[in-house]
Amino acid sequence: MTRRQRRLILIGIAGVVLVIAAGLVLYALSDRIVFFNSPTDVVEKHVSPGTRIRLGGLVVDGSVEKAANGIVHFKVTDGKTAIPVTYQGLLPDLFREGQGVVAEGVLDPDASLSADTVLAKHDERYMPPEVVKALKQSGRWEDSAGNYGNGQPAPGAAAATEAKP
Repeated sequence: MTRRQRRLILIGIAGVVLVIAAGLVLYALSDRIVFFNSPTDVVEKHVSPGTRIRLGGLVVDGSVEKAANGIVHFKVTDGKTAIPVTYQGLLPDLFREGQGVVAEGVLDPDASLSADTVLAKHDERYMPPEVVKALKQSGRWEDSAGNYGNGQPAPGAAAATEAKP
């Protein structure tokens, strides 16, 4: 066996070992990978209870209930389906009804989400692309001009425009 053949065999073996190592790492991390879902996706895909998910959409108006023990109940919707969420902890300052939110946690058997993380959008224009897509499909997307995807002005958009000097 020549020197060149030995080198090629070693490179081949190293490549196989590297591929196997990468596969094992990805397999080990597969339990920790969290996929984004809209409420309609959760219902239509029949996501099994105990699955860790990220749920995104709008906080349903009038659904936020704060208990004395620090537990907050609210619903997240994409315009078609609403899923109840339970969260214990401090909510982000930008969290409010009618605003975009992403909640991460475990799906309960009753199709509600026990969230351990709640993220609110960080400015008036940002929203995760998956949430934008789901809201556009449902006709509830509000563009930068204050209009929903169907061309109708958003509730309160006229009042906000009139209030400006």
